[in-house]
Amino acid sequence: MARSAADQASDAAEALSAWLAQRQGAEASDAVPPAPAWEAEVSAPPDAAVPDAAAAGAAALTDREGAAPRPAPSKHRRGRGASAAPLRLPHPDWLQHRLTISGPEEKLASFRAAAAGAGIIPWQLDLDALAEDCFLLLAAPPAPQLRTLSLAGARVLAGQLREAVAARQAAACARVGRSRACPFDLHALLPVPDAILRLGPDHPEALSWLWQHWGTTEALRHVAEDPGAAGDPRHAAAAAVFRVDFWSADWTPWRALLHLREAWPALRFDIRPSYDAAGAEDR
Repeated sequence: MARSAADQASDAAEALSAWLAQRQGAEASDAVPPAPAWEAEVSAPPDAAVPDAAAAGAAALTDREGAAPRPAPSKHRRGRGASAAPLRLPHPDWLQHRLTISGPEEKLASFRAAAAGAGIIPWQLDLDALAEDCFLLLAAPPAPQLRTLSLAGARVLAGQLREAVAARQAAACARVGRSRACPFDLHALLPVPDAILRLGPDHPEALSWLWQHWGTTEALRHVAEDPGAAGDPRHAAAAAVFRVDFWSADWTPWRALLHLREAWPALRFDIRPSYDAAGAEDR
């Protein structure tokens, strides 16, 4: 059965992200967990059609793993922002964590209501710079690849992929403030200010804000509630227990936890990283 234009647009956007991320270092082998379910459900609207040629061209650009979470910074911005945040790796090392929160039932219920969100940071992307990067890669691909499109064709395809990325980003951002699919959303608990969002995800001030307030420079991935937490005998004395598993980029979000402990003094926060799981994921 033929795939819809929306599906093609979504695939093209992901392929563009993969290729642009790959250009920062094809030699990197760190595995990145796939996008969470609430992100995977987001697709471009039907009017964001991308012709078959565009989807095929984008697929040809993707790496063999076929996955990357976000585009690399534009060449115009990489020098300023890509490594400006403290302790941020060029290629994120995703670490698995288990967070257990316990305390009075009423207080924990209030926390859970505040913590649920879309699991997305609604950045404002520099789509023009992204399209330019894509055009340059299509027009002058790195060796040993050969250019297969005319310059005019490369310009058209770059524009189509720009529109696909724009549609996907708009659909994702529209979920912020409406979706509660992510049970532990740092942006819901400690929102990134609008002035920071306008800078984009690679700006040094944006990275600095995330590091200072969250302790990690990406949104959490694979956030999932553990339904068996209530029956754990280690927390039998607690009135209520809430446990989530998630992956964070490079570091435990310890700064966010410090803020949350101050804001919710009646609750106990117990975070446990799983370095063995992270190593298995990298392999």
